[in-house]
Amino acid sequence: MTRPITCIADLQRLAKKRAPKMFYDYADSGAYTESTYRANEADFGAIKLRQRVATDMRNRTLASTMIGQPVAMPVALAPVGSTGMQHADGEILAARAAEKFGVPFTLSTMSICSIEDVAQNVSKPFWFQLYVMRERQFVLNLIDRAKAAGCSALVLTLDLQILGQRHKDVINGLSAPPKLTLRNMANLATKPRWCWNMLRTNRRTFRNIVGHAKSVTDLKSLSAWTNEQFDPALSWDDIKWIKDRWRGKLILKGILDADDAVKAAESGADALIVSNHGGRQLDGAMSSIQALPAIAAAVGDRIEVFMDGGIRSGQDVIKALALGARGVFIGRAFVYGLAAMGEEGVTTALNVIRKELDITMALCGLRDVSDVGPQILVPR
Repeated sequence: MTRPITCIADLQRLAKKRAPKMFYDYADSGAYTESTYRANEADFGAIKLRQRVATDMRNRTLASTMIGQPVAMPVALAPVGSTGMQHADGEILAARAAEKFGVPFTLSTMSICSIEDVAQNVSKPFWFQLYVMRERQFVLNLIDRAKAAGCSALVLTLDLQILGQRHKDVINGLSAPPKLTLRNMANLATKPRWCWNMLRTNRRTFRNIVGHAKSVTDLKSLSAWTNEQFDPALSWDDIKWIKDRWRGKLILKGILDADDAVKAAESGADALIVSNHGGRQLDGAMSSIQALPAIAAAVGDRIEVFMDGGIRSGQDVIKALALGARGVFIGRAFVYGLAAMGEEGVTTALNVIRKELDITMALCGLRDVSDVGPQILVPR
């Protein structure tokens, strides 16, 4: 008998069985000792909710807005690199699931499916995440391509000027192209479903880059280009020319300090994301949920504050909202669903989070997600 999916952890277990180890580990890893990666999830456990009784729980709603866009619940799919290696055509499948559900999908610069691939397979605008590379013309062209595809928001990532080392990726030989060691080939032989799906698609490289960046024509040239392209000189001054080129909704991702949050608010951006890149950059940094309250207090009245990192349930979502977030982004939670069951798995992950959020909100005595605030938390 097939075990029912009751929580995100069930999807994670299934993803581990179905995705090749190098790609599962890519998603399920952090930098160095992974202490921040673990803290992102664990620190939610210390936050306790106030149960309220004898309140009218009828006619509940999770409908909200994120940067003015109506959403079915205040949850967006975060940009995740190489999503199309978790499952064939992964970005397209995730975007479809998000569109049908009524939440935003954010495509990564480092996606397998291109901006144009996704745009051709959805009917509503999605969001695009931008990395600033040294090759400025490539960056300008990326922005223009996102505009041409009708993307309704640009998510500018600020915390990847240099790459933090993730030991699992080094051990697994994850590169472009992946190292076909005997161990990796043996592991692939145990994933026939994944292999069959990948054979049926021609989307097996970083299609936002190959054929668009200077001198990048194949996976071998892509690897050399990528290793030297993340721009360590990225500064707050760069936000202006990006904003001027984009001329649309702008979200700044990677804010973990209140001083930086003030600069983000002063930049004219529409929103910021409290994020430590899923614990994949500075190991030993605060968890996102720990950093959230101070940032919300500093700038929450000037700029929309979102957060990501460690969201594995609807209860995590409501705790983040109570501590000042206007909405949250989920990364690993939807990636586990995608690797486990394709588009259906992403929808399942969203349904799990929606149900948990709805029930938790009701048991805290509220009917409208917009009313969630610190009053639902036990004071610490």
